[in-house]
Amino acid sequence: MSAIPLADAPALRLPARRTQFVLAAFGVTALVAVAVLLLLSRNPHTRTIVPLPAHADTVLVLDVSASISSDTYSRIGGTLAALSRSGGRFGLVVFSDQAYEALPPGVPASDLAPFVRYFTLPQQVRPGFAVTFPPNPWESAFSGGTKISAGMDLAHTIAVASPHRATVVLVSDLDDSPGDLARLAPVLLSYRRDGVPVRIVGLNPSQQALDFFQRLLPPGSAIVDAPTLSEAPPHDHTSFPWTLVALTLVAALLLSLRWAWAPRLDWSST
Repeated sequence: MSAIPLADAPALRLPARRTQFVLAAFGVTALVAVAVLLLLSRNPHTRTIVPLPAHADTVLVLDVSASISSDTYSRIGGTLAALSRSGGRFGLVVFSDQAYEALPPGVPASDLAPFVRYFTLPQQVRPGFAVTFPPNPWESAFSGGTKISAGMDLAHTIAVASPHRATVVLVSDLDDSPGDLARLAPVLLSYRRDGVPVRIVGLNPSQQALDFFQRLLPPGSAIVDAPTLSEAPPHDHTSFPWTLVALTLVAALLLSLRWAWAPRLDWSST
């Protein structure tokens, strides 16, 4: 297509360059927005239970000692159910008066789901008989006294060995044995020393126990109440807005096609 001869063509050069600059700026802004969304999506955080980096390693420390009553079992089940849908990677430490590693670190969050059944009341099928929680693998030989130091010490060892300093989440009523408090204090201080993040999901803990942990844990350690199974959210994390990204890319593509195919108005000096 030949250029249209215009007597005032020199006066249009500046607006034309300005238009090209604006279009280029819009294109760069769209690319930067998509890049920022992708970067932010690498580290979203869970909601409602405890803030945890998605797809990062977490060590869950579960209290199954004798001090945990049946009234709090549904809260353990609600916590496990919510975290099992978080999309992260977990290890599981179970403790009473001793601790052991029930799941190695790095397993998918969905591997926590099979444990939920031990903390879920079955449906009542016969009237007149109160339903009870199913027997779990720890109640006969493992649910003795409470030594939180045992569980937290093992979790600390696992977290420090993690390449990215795994976050430790303690699920407990925080009712520690009096003889264990002297051992627990230096263990909690080691978390502060080594910069290991700690989160606590409380099973109706006393205020005295909460004050003790808040004094010794690293600053900013979250302490939240455990949800029951009925309170556990169906989705525990903010998903990445793929629909928004797709619409943005489609809009950018359509604009690019229009710019490439639409006839351009060219002019030249007379």
